[in-house]
Amino acid sequence: MILPIIAYGAPVLRTVCKDITPDYPQLNKLIDDMWETMYASSGVGLAAPQVNRDIRLFVIDSTQVFVSMDDAERKKYPDAPGIKQVFINAHVKELDGKEWAYNEGCLSIPKIREDIYRNEEVTIGYMDEQFQPHIQTFNGITARIILHEYDHIEGKLFIDYLKPFKRRLMKGKLDDISKGKVSVDYKMSFAK
Repeated sequence: MILPIIAYGAPVLRTVCKDITPDYPQLNKLIDDMWETMYASSGVGLAAPQVNRDIRLFVIDSTQVFVSMDDAERKKYPDAPGIKQVFINAHVKELDGKEWAYNEGCLSIPKIREDIYRNEEVTIGYMDEQFQPHIQTFNGITARIILHEYDHIEGKLFIDYLKPFKRRLMKGKLDDISKGKVSVDYKMSFAK
């Protein structure tokens, strides 16, 4: 089932999310719904707060980024062709590599894209959908998507990386989004 994406301004997007246990109600259905919602919204990642759940869960499919690239462009990124993965109870262990800029957007903040600097590499501990533990290092675009979604479960948004002046310039657009004054081709839920 396609779930509505929670828009900027909702308190759940600023909540530090909690770990869950394998008996979390209807977890497999939620994960399936998050994949369906992410693809229906043309996203490459989706975190539980974006579908109104304050739990440490996100899904990513970085293969979607590489599909539109030609071979020469793909070779610039060490993580090509990408991964499709569920992350439960994720906690960053280490950030490494220099910071690099990439133009990011967010399904919860539609029509706004900005260059955001993030580390080249992240080592993260997480559980997969069978609650098997992993500690893994990711780099490139995959690391960037993981860090973007990880920020969601920490109550942080990509616009938080912008300088205060730049944030002030976009205040009107952000206010419009929170009031539902934005047109998107996917289902959204707006704070009242």
